[in-house]
Amino acid sequence: MTAARDVVMRRIRDALGSSPPVPAEVPRAYRHAGEPVDFDPLERFCEVVAEYDATVHRVSERGVVEGLALACGERGAGRVVVAPGLAVDGLGVEIVPDDPPLGPRELDGIDGVITGCAAAIAQTGTIVLDSGPLSGRRALTLVPDLHLCVVRADQIVPAVPDAIAAVGDAVREGRPITFVSGPSATADIELNRVQGVHGPRTLDVFVVEG
Repeated sequence: MTAARDVVMRRIRDALGSSPPVPAEVPRAYRHAGEPVDFDPLERFCEVVAEYDATVHRVSERGVVEGLALACGERGAGRVVVAPGLAVDGLGVEIVPDDPPLGPRELDGIDGVITGCAAAIAQTGTIVLDSGPLSGRRALTLVPDLHLCVVRADQIVPAVPDAIAAVGDAVREGRPITFVSGPSATADIELNRVQGVHGPRTLDVFVVEG
C-alpha cells in the first residue's frame, strides 16, 4: 500500500513541476445591501411569488381585512391563529389565541394562520419571517395547512443581501429566521411533487400598496 502511495504522489509531483500552482483568481464583486437595481421590486415580487403557485392579492391599506376575510371564506378557514403584532379587527372568523402557546396537535386542528413578515425579497419571491410580533413564532407557519401573509410594499427589498440586513437585529437576538418561497413542496425519487408535507399547502400573499 505504501509503495503504491509513493508512486501516486511522485507522479503528482512530476506533473506539478517544481513551482507551486498559481491559485485561480476568484471574483469578489458580490452585490451588497442598498445597491440600486434595474427593476421595480414591488412588481418583480408579485410576479415571482405567483410563479411559486402562491395566490397574490394586491390590496390597499383599507382593503387588507376585507381581503383576508374573503380569502378565509374561499379557503373554508373558520378558525385561524393571528400573529400577535398584526391587527385584523372585523375579520369575521374565530380567532384562536396563541397564549399560552398552542401545541402541535392544537395547531394541526386550526384552519389557517395569518401573519405579517419581516421582509420580502423581490428577486426570489421569498417571504422572510423573523419570529417577531408580526411574523409570529415559527410553529405557527409550519403546522397549519393555510398561511395568509400580509406583506407591505415598503417591506419588499430587491435582493437577498438587503433581506439579510433587514433581519440583522433578529439574528443577533437569536430568533429563528424562516425563508418562505411559495407553498411547502417536495418531490420523491420519481419526481412526483407533493405540497404540504413540510409546511402550509396553500399560501395567500396580500401585498399592501399605498
